[in-house]
Amino acid sequence: MLRYECSNNPFEMRRNTIFDFMHKNTFAYVGEEHKKEIELKAAEIMQTGVKFKDACHVASAIYAGCEYFISTDIRLLKYRSDEIKLVTPIEFVTEMESE
Repeated sequence: MLRYECSNNPFEMRRNTIFDFMHKNTFAYVGEEHKKEIELKAAEIMQTGVKFKDACHVASAIYAGCEYFISTDIRLLKYRSDEIKLVTPIEFVTEMESE
């Protein structure tokens, strides 16, 4: 999902910077072969009002075993799950510093 969204970025420098960041910092990859599982989980997430692309991002993170999903999207941050914790960047840093 992230690769798809980034490839649609009209600004080449931003697109390249994001792809470079992804390449250097990707610890888990959820590929096309897991599309069906991701879409099923995304459909479940969408039932709470989350939009399709956001639901796919969260579903992919859950599938990859992530503990946290970091976002600045206020609407998305309202989604609650026992499978993953959605937090703002500040909340994430604060939690990491307190551990």
